[in-house]
Amino acid sequence: MLLSEGTVPGALAGAALRDRSADGRLALDGRWTADQAPTVEAAAARIAAAGRAGPVAVDLSGIERLDTLGAWVLERTRAEIEQAGSALTYLGARPEHRTLLGEVRLREPDAPPPRRHGPVVGLLDATGRRTVQGGHEFVTALAFLGELIAACGRVALRPGTFRGNALINQIQQVALNGTPIIVLISFLVGGIVAQQGIFQLQRFGAQTFVVNLIGLLILREMGVLLTSIMVAGRSGSAITAEIGSMRMREEVDALRVMGLDPVEILIVPRVLALMIGLPMLTLIGDLAALAGGGLTAMLYGGLTLDQFLVRLQAAVGVHHVMVGLIKAPFMALTIGVIATIEGFAVEGSAESLGRHVTASVVKSIFMVIVLDGLFAVFFAAIDF
Repeated sequence: MLLSEGTVPGALAGAALRDRSADGRLALDGRWTADQAPTVEAAAARIAAAGRAGPVAVDLSGIERLDTLGAWVLERTRAEIEQAGSALTYLGARPEHRTLLGEVRLREPDAPPPRRHGPVVGLLDATGRRTVQGGHEFVTALAFLGELIAACGRVALRPGTFRGNALINQIQQVALNGTPIIVLISFLVGGIVAQQGIFQLQRFGAQTFVVNLIGLLILREMGVLLTSIMVAGRSGSAITAEIGSMRMREEVDALRVMGLDPVEILIVPRVLALMIGLPMLTLIGDLAALAGGGLTAMLYGGLTLDQFLVRLQAAVGVHHVMVGLIKAPFMALTIGVIATIEGFAVEGSAESLGRHVTASVVKSIFMVIVLDGLFAVFFAAIDF
């Protein structure tokens, strides 16, 4: 059904808006240029009215010409619809049209520059602002965690909607492909810790206790901490980049327009893969670090392989291994939540994508260290 049209004789067709009720799209045709301003404004008003009633998809494939005015009117309409709590998604846009729409995208006015204070007041002001921002981010993370748990519950109630192939693919990306670098780094760190331990303990003639040192330190703390930091840098950043790229290409909005939940489709398989893969990598990293420490103990401490294994068996128990493995799923969940929030926060530029990937890695590493400290206090309190 033709809703709005204006034509200039002897020229290309004027701006037009057609309602394709059959597939739920609004199709734009003709020229969306300055000389068609009245028709463009009338059509934009009809798009805004449709968008306020619910999510709307606008097909741009029929536009013959689009100038700055036409793109600005479309972006203004999109902003009006989003302010009303709904969504507008572009479909079929040619690359030059998508670039022009991105250039004229409406942005919030820049905040006024903060007032200058003295050094002490400025420090307190910055600390307060960071504290408030951290509080807001913590509340956002809790809200997203609740949304993720609800999505997992819906998937559990409807097992047919679970994307098993995506989960297997993500486990391969997180665990299988990440194994070589984690084995190498853990082996080297285990060797370095053992070497420094031997040098210090030699002063007291107790270099054989280096086995106790590396056994307890690696199994309880360093193994899971090292593995989590490397997973945050490797897999967490990859998740943020993937989600952010989909945001830039408006694929996430397209999923919502189609009635699909992006959290169920995109996030649940990735977070589950992290929670399955990180404990596996932690155990592999523990073994690699112990191997590096054992080799160093034999080279620098004069221990034989049998002596190393006997002392290691006497020094550590199964509960020491479990301490590290219990932490791993919680750290994986933390990495997944932070990576996803940062990915969904990406706007329409490569600069925004890079900024949020960096923030994802930094925040994940910080929270992993904080979480490890909290677990250390907890396990010490219960004497485990």
